[in-house]
Amino acid sequence: MPDQLDRDAAEMLRLREEADLPDIVDMTPAEARALWDELAVVPEEHREPVDSVEERTVPGPDDRADEIPVRVYTPESVASASDDGAGAPVVVFFHGGGFVIGDLETRDATCRALANDADCVVVSVAYRLAPEHPFPAAVADAYAATEWVADNPDAVGGDGRLAVSGDSAGGTLAAVVTLLARDRDGPGIDYQSLIYPGTSGSEDWDSYDENETGYLLERSTVRYFYGHYFRHALERANPYAFPMAACSYEDLPPTTVLTCGFDPLRDEGLAYADVLESAGVDVSRLHYDDMIHGAITMLGEPGVTQARRMVEDLAADLRAGFETAE
Repeated sequence: MPDQLDRDAAEMLRLREEADLPDIVDMTPAEARALWDELAVVPEEHREPVDSVEERTVPGPDDRADEIPVRVYTPESVASASDDGAGAPVVVFFHGGGFVIGDLETRDATCRALANDADCVVVSVAYRLAPEHPFPAAVADAYAATEWVADNPDAVGGDGRLAVSGDSAGGTLAAVVTLLARDRDGPGIDYQSLIYPGTSGSEDWDSYDENETGYLLERSTVRYFYGHYFRHALERANPYAFPMAACSYEDLPPTTVLTCGFDPLRDEGLAYADVLESAGVDVSRLHYDDMIHGAITMLGEPGVTQARRMVEDLAADLRAGFETAE
Protein backbone atom coordinates (compact mmCIF):
# COMPACT_ATOMS: atom_id res chain seq x y z
CA MET A 1 0.00 0.00 0.00
CA PRO A 2 1.40 3.45 -0.86
CA ASP A 3 2.38 5.61 2.10
CA GLN A 4 0.83 8.97 1.33
CA LEU A 5 -1.80 10.37 -1.01
CA ASP A 6 -0.96 13.30 -3.27
CA ARG A 7 -2.02 16.58 -1.66
CA ASP A 8 -4.11 17.76 -4.61
CA ALA A 9 -5.84 14.39 -4.92
CA ALA A 10 -6.59 14.40 -1.19
CA GLU A 11 -8.13 17.86 -1.51
CA MET A 12 -10.30 16.74 -4.45
CA LEU A 13 -11.56 13.82 -2.39
CA ARG A 14 -12.20 16.12 0.58
CA LEU A 15 -14.24 18.51 -1.55
CA ARG A 16 -16.34 15.64 -2.91
CA GLU A 17 -16.98 14.31 0.56
CA GLU A 18 -17.89 17.80 1.76
CA ALA A 19 -20.39 18.11 -1.09
CA ASP A 20 -22.15 14.97 0.21
CA LEU A 21 -22.73 13.63 -3.30
CA PRO A 22 -24.99 10.62 -3.83
CA ASP A 23 -23.31 7.27 -4.43
CA ILE A 24 -23.39 6.17 -8.07
CA VAL A 25 -24.34 2.64 -7.03
CA ASP A 26 -27.66 3.99 -5.72
CA MET A 27 -28.47 5.69 -9.02
CA THR A 28 -29.83 4.62 -12.37
CA PRO A 29 -27.33 4.77 -15.25
CA ALA A 30 -29.08 7.88 -16.57
CA GLU A 31 -28.78 9.58 -13.19
CA ALA A 32 -25.15 8.52 -12.88
CA ARG A 33 -24.35 9.96 -16.31
CA ALA A 34 -25.95 13.28 -15.43
CA LEU A 35 -23.98 13.50 -12.19
CA TRP A 36 -20.71 12.54 -13.87
CA ASP A 37 -21.24 15.11 -16.63
CA GLU A 38 -21.63 17.73 -13.93
CA LEU A 39 -18.53 16.65 -12.01
CA ALA A 40 -16.08 15.54 -14.68
CA VAL A 41 -16.36 18.17 -17.41
CA VAL A 42 -13.51 20.68 -17.17
CA PRO A 43 -14.76 24.29 -17.60
CA GLU A 44 -13.89 25.78 -20.98
CA GLU A 45 -11.59 28.41 -19.48
CA HIS A 46 -9.33 25.62 -18.19
CA ARG A 47 -9.16 23.67 -21.47
CA GLU A 48 -6.10 24.10 -23.66
CA PRO A 49 -6.65 25.66 -27.07
CA VAL A 50 -5.99 23.55 -30.17
CA ASP A 51 -6.08 24.58 -33.79
CA SER A 52 -9.38 22.82 -34.50
CA VAL A 53 -11.97 20.49 -33.04
CA GLU A 54 -14.18 18.70 -35.56
CA GLU A 55 -17.37 16.83 -34.74
CA ARG A 56 -18.12 14.08 -37.24
CA THR A 57 -19.38 10.52 -37.51
CA VAL A 58 -17.76 7.36 -38.84
CA PRO A 59 -19.30 4.07 -39.94
CA GLY A 60 -20.19 1.69 -37.15
CA PRO A 61 -20.26 -2.11 -36.93
CA ASP A 62 -22.98 -4.12 -38.64
CA ASP A 63 -25.15 -4.30 -35.50
CA ARG A 64 -25.30 -0.51 -35.11
CA ALA A 65 -28.05 1.38 -36.94
CA ASP A 66 -26.41 4.81 -36.81
CA GLU A 67 -22.84 6.03 -37.23
CA ILE A 68 -20.35 6.53 -34.38
CA PRO A 69 -19.83 10.12 -33.21
CA VAL A 70 -16.18 11.10 -32.92
CA ARG A 71 -14.35 14.31 -32.09
CA VAL A 72 -11.13 15.11 -33.98
CA TYR A 73 -8.53 17.30 -32.26
CA THR A 74 -5.81 18.90 -34.39
CA PRO A 75 -3.12 20.86 -32.51
CA GLU A 76 -1.45 23.94 -33.93
CA SER A 77 1.81 22.06 -34.53
CA VAL A 78 0.04 19.57 -36.80
CA ALA A 79 -2.06 22.20 -38.57
CA SER A 80 1.06 24.22 -39.40
CA ALA A 81 2.79 21.15 -40.84
CA SER A 82 -0.31 20.21 -42.84
CA ASP A 83 -0.07 23.53 -44.68
CA ASP A 84 3.06 22.03 -46.27
CA GLY A 85 1.21 18.82 -47.12
CA ALA A 86 2.47 16.79 -44.18
CA GLY A 87 0.23 14.51 -42.14
CA ALA A 88 0.64 13.48 -38.51
CA PRO A 89 0.28 10.38 -36.38
CA VAL A 90 -3.19 9.69 -34.99
CA VAL A 91 -4.27 8.49 -31.55
CA VAL A 92 -7.72 6.91 -31.33
CA PHE A 93 -8.91 7.60 -27.77
CA PHE A 94 -11.63 5.84 -25.75
CA HIS A 95 -13.06 7.56 -22.68
CA GLY A 96 -13.46 5.90 -19.30
CA GLY A 97 -16.58 5.49 -17.19
CA GLY A 98 -17.00 1.79 -16.54
CA PHE A 99 -18.68 1.25 -19.94
CA VAL A 100 -21.76 2.95 -18.39
CA ILE A 101 -20.98 6.67 -18.00
CA GLY A 102 -18.68 9.20 -19.66
CA ASP A 103 -18.69 10.77 -23.11
CA LEU A 104 -16.67 12.96 -25.45
CA GLU A 105 -17.14 16.04 -23.31
CA THR A 106 -15.81 14.48 -20.09
CA ARG A 107 -12.47 13.78 -21.83
CA ASP A 108 -12.29 16.94 -23.91
CA ALA A 109 -9.61 18.62 -21.78
CA THR A 110 -7.51 15.44 -21.66
CA CYS A 111 -7.67 14.95 -25.44
CA ARG A 112 -6.71 18.57 -26.09
CA ALA A 113 -3.69 18.32 -23.81
CA LEU A 114 -2.63 14.98 -25.30
CA ALA A 115 -2.89 16.29 -28.87
CA ASN A 116 -0.79 19.32 -28.00
CA ASP A 117 1.89 17.41 -26.10
CA ALA A 118 2.20 14.45 -28.49
CA ASP A 119 2.04 16.58 -31.66
CA CYS A 120 -0.62 14.29 -33.06
CA VAL A 121 -4.25 14.19 -34.10
CA VAL A 122 -6.54 12.70 -31.44
CA VAL A 123 -9.80 11.05 -32.47
CA SER A 124 -12.05 10.59 -29.43
CA VAL A 125 -14.75 7.95 -29.84
CA ALA A 126 -18.30 8.00 -28.42
CA TYR A 127 -18.92 4.26 -28.20
CA ARG A 128 -22.26 2.84 -27.06
CA LEU A 129 -22.85 2.52 -23.33
CA ALA A 130 -24.36 -0.18 -21.13
CA PRO A 131 -26.87 -1.29 -19.98
CA GLU A 132 -28.71 -0.14 -23.10
CA HIS A 133 -25.88 -1.64 -25.13
CA PRO A 134 -24.12 -4.38 -23.13
CA PHE A 135 -20.90 -6.19 -24.03
CA PRO A 136 -19.66 -6.45 -26.75
CA ALA A 137 -21.24 -3.28 -28.22
CA ALA A 138 -18.52 -0.95 -26.89
CA VAL A 139 -15.80 -3.23 -28.24
CA ALA A 140 -17.46 -3.41 -31.66
CA ASP A 141 -17.71 0.39 -31.85
CA ALA A 142 -14.14 0.90 -30.68
CA TYR A 143 -12.79 -1.53 -33.26
CA ALA A 144 -14.93 -0.11 -36.08
CA ALA A 145 -13.76 3.44 -35.34
CA THR A 146 -10.13 2.36 -35.21
CA GLU A 147 -10.48 0.44 -38.46
CA TRP A 148 -12.04 3.46 -40.18
CA VAL A 149 -9.24 5.79 -39.02
CA ALA A 150 -6.63 3.28 -40.20
CA ASP A 151 -8.31 3.00 -43.59
CA ASN A 152 -8.89 6.76 -43.98
CA PRO A 153 -5.95 8.61 -42.42
CA ASP A 154 -6.24 11.51 -44.87
CA ALA A 155 -9.77 12.23 -43.61
CA VAL A 156 -8.40 13.27 -40.20
CA GLY A 157 -5.01 14.60 -41.28
CA GLY A 158 -3.15 11.40 -40.48
CA ASP A 159 0.01 10.05 -42.07
CA GLY A 160 -0.68 6.36 -41.50
CA ARG A 161 0.93 6.02 -38.06
CA LEU A 162 -1.67 4.90 -35.54
CA ALA A 163 -1.98 4.42 -31.77
CA VAL A 164 -4.88 3.58 -29.49
CA SER A 165 -5.34 4.93 -25.99
CA GLY A 166 -7.94 5.31 -23.28
CA ASP A 167 -8.44 5.68 -19.56
CA SER A 168 -10.01 3.08 -17.26
CA ALA A 169 -12.70 1.29 -19.29
CA GLY A 170 -11.27 3.13 -22.28
CA GLY A 171 -7.89 1.61 -21.52
CA THR A 172 -9.55 -1.80 -21.49
CA LEU A 173 -11.05 -1.06 -24.91
CA ALA A 174 -7.69 0.09 -26.28
CA ALA A 175 -6.08 -3.16 -25.12
CA VAL A 176 -8.76 -5.42 -26.60
CA VAL A 177 -8.90 -3.45 -29.87
CA THR A 178 -5.17 -4.08 -30.19
CA LEU A 179 -5.72 -7.82 -29.65
CA LEU A 180 -8.58 -7.84 -32.15
CA ALA A 181 -6.49 -6.03 -34.75
CA ARG A 182 -3.78 -8.65 -34.39
CA ASP A 183 -6.17 -11.61 -34.43
CA ARG A 184 -8.20 -10.35 -37.39
CA ASP A 185 -5.19 -9.16 -39.34
CA GLY A 186 -6.81 -5.75 -39.06
CA PRO A 187 -5.50 -2.21 -38.57
CA GLY A 188 -1.78 -1.86 -38.08
CA ILE A 189 -1.52 -0.36 -34.60
CA ASP A 190 1.91 1.08 -33.87
CA TYR A 191 1.42 1.82 -30.17
CA GLN A 192 -1.05 1.28 -27.34
CA SER A 193 -1.24 3.65 -24.38
CA LEU A 194 -3.28 2.20 -21.52
CA ILE A 195 -4.26 4.52 -18.67
CA TYR A 196 -5.14 2.62 -15.46
CA PRO A 197 -6.94 -0.08 -17.46
CA GLY A 198 -9.13 -2.88 -16.15
CA THR A 199 -7.44 -5.95 -17.55
CA SER A 200 -8.92 -8.96 -15.74
CA GLY A 201 -12.50 -8.38 -14.56
CA SER A 202 -11.48 -9.95 -11.25
CA GLU A 203 -11.37 -8.51 -7.74
CA ASP A 204 -8.71 -11.01 -6.64
CA TRP A 205 -5.98 -8.40 -6.28
CA ASP A 206 -4.45 -6.80 -3.19
CA SER A 207 -5.20 -3.36 -4.60
CA TYR A 208 -8.94 -4.05 -4.32
CA ASP A 209 -8.60 -4.72 -0.62
CA GLU A 210 -6.25 -1.81 -0.01
CA ASN A 211 -8.40 0.70 -1.95
CA GLU A 212 -11.87 -0.73 -1.38
CA THR A 213 -13.34 2.63 -0.38
CA GLY A 214 -12.36 6.27 -0.14
CA TYR A 215 -10.40 6.87 -3.35
CA LEU A 216 -13.06 7.79 -5.92
CA LEU A 217 -13.25 4.41 -7.69
CA GLU A 218 -14.42 1.84 -5.15
CA ARG A 219 -15.04 -1.90 -5.22
CA SER A 220 -18.78 -1.32 -5.16
CA THR A 221 -18.54 1.08 -8.12
CA VAL A 222 -16.64 -1.45 -10.20
CA ARG A 223 -19.31 -4.07 -9.40
CA TYR A 224 -22.01 -1.60 -10.43
CA PHE A 225 -20.33 -0.93 -13.77
CA TYR A 226 -19.62 -4.56 -14.60
CA GLY A 227 -23.11 -5.53 -13.49
CA HIS A 228 -24.54 -3.27 -16.17
CA TYR A 229 -21.96 -4.10 -18.84
CA PHE A 230 -22.11 -7.90 -18.73
CA ARG A 231 -25.27 -9.95 -19.10
CA HIS A 232 -23.69 -12.95 -17.37
CA ALA A 233 -20.41 -13.70 -15.59
CA LEU A 234 -19.06 -15.98 -18.31
CA GLU A 235 -18.62 -12.99 -20.61
CA ARG A 236 -15.78 -11.75 -18.39
CA ALA A 237 -13.65 -14.68 -19.54
CA ASN A 238 -13.83 -13.50 -23.15
CA PRO A 239 -10.38 -12.22 -24.21
CA TYR A 240 -12.11 -9.32 -25.97
CA ALA A 241 -13.71 -8.31 -22.69
CA PHE A 242 -10.49 -8.24 -20.66
CA PRO A 243 -7.05 -8.76 -22.18
CA MET A 244 -5.69 -10.92 -19.37
CA ALA A 245 -7.94 -13.68 -20.75
CA ALA A 246 -6.03 -13.76 -24.05
CA CYS A 247 -4.16 -16.91 -25.02
CA SER A 248 -1.18 -15.07 -26.46
CA TYR A 249 0.52 -11.69 -26.28
CA GLU A 250 2.88 -12.20 -29.17
CA ASP A 251 3.09 -9.65 -31.98
CA LEU A 252 1.58 -6.79 -30.01
CA PRO A 253 2.93 -3.24 -30.42
CA PRO A 254 4.99 -1.29 -27.90
CA THR A 255 2.86 -0.31 -24.93
CA THR A 256 2.60 2.20 -22.12
CA VAL A 257 0.77 1.06 -19.00
CA LEU A 258 -0.06 3.84 -16.54
CA THR A 259 -1.07 2.89 -13.00
CA CYS A 260 -1.85 4.70 -9.75
CA GLY A 261 -1.12 3.58 -6.21
CA PHE A 262 -4.52 4.42 -4.72
CA ASP A 263 -6.57 2.55 -7.30
CA PRO A 264 -8.40 -0.80 -7.11
CA LEU A 265 -7.27 -1.48 -10.70
CA ARG A 266 -3.58 -0.92 -9.89
CA ASP A 267 -2.42 -4.52 -9.60
CA GLU A 268 -4.16 -5.84 -12.70
CA GLY A 269 -2.62 -3.04 -14.72
CA LEU A 270 0.82 -3.95 -13.39
CA ALA A 271 0.12 -7.63 -14.08
CA TYR A 272 -0.78 -6.85 -17.70
CA ALA A 273 2.52 -5.01 -18.10
CA ASP A 274 4.23 -8.16 -16.75
CA VAL A 275 2.57 -10.55 -19.22
CA LEU A 276 3.31 -8.23 -22.13
CA GLU A 277 6.96 -8.00 -21.15
CA SER A 278 7.15 -11.77 -20.74
CA ALA A 279 5.91 -12.09 -24.34
CA GLY A 280 8.67 -9.78 -25.58
CA VAL A 281 6.56 -6.63 -25.92
CA ASP A 282 8.38 -3.35 -25.29
CA VAL A 283 6.61 -1.89 -22.24
CA SER A 284 6.93 1.52 -20.61
CA ARG A 285 5.56 1.61 -17.06
CA LEU A 286 4.31 4.94 -15.74
CA HIS A 287 3.42 4.49 -12.07
CA TYR A 288 2.22 7.30 -9.81
CA ASP A 289 2.32 5.84 -6.34
CA ASP A 290 0.49 8.70 -4.62
CA MET A 291 -2.32 9.16 -7.17
CA ILE A 292 -5.93 8.03 -7.49
CA HIS A 293 -7.95 6.49 -10.30
CA GLY A 294 -9.33 9.13 -12.65
CA ALA A 295 -6.57 11.65 -11.99
CA ILE A 296 -5.75 12.32 -15.65
CA THR A 297 -9.13 14.00 -16.12
CA MET A 298 -8.54 16.42 -13.22
CA LEU A 299 -7.05 19.23 -15.30
CA GLY A 300 -9.39 21.98 -14.16
CA GLU A 301 -9.43 24.25 -11.13
CA PRO A 302 -9.44 22.90 -8.50
CA GLY A 303 -7.49 20.08 -10.04
CA VAL A 304 -4.54 17.78 -9.63
CA THR A 305 -1.15 19.15 -10.64
CA GLN A 306 0.18 15.69 -11.49
CA ALA A 307 -2.59 15.23 -14.06
CA ARG A 308 -0.66 17.48 -16.41
CA ARG A 309 2.52 15.52 -15.75
CA MET A 310 0.69 12.30 -16.61
CA VAL A 311 -0.31 13.72 -19.98
CA GLU A 312 3.26 14.89 -20.61
CA ASP A 313 4.68 11.46 -19.77
CA LEU A 314 2.14 9.64 -21.95
CA ALA A 315 2.82 12.06 -24.80
CA ALA A 316 6.58 11.52 -24.54
CA ASP A 317 6.06 7.76 -24.90
CA LEU A 318 3.73 8.26 -27.85
CA ARG A 319 6.18 10.56 -29.62
CA ALA A 320 8.96 8.01 -29.13
CA GLY A 321 6.70 5.22 -30.39
CA PHE A 322 5.71 7.18 -33.46
CA GLU A 323 9.33 7.98 -34.25
CA THR A 324 10.11 4.27 -34.24
CA ALA A 325 7.13 3.65 -36.53
CA GLU A 326 8.29 6.13 -39.18
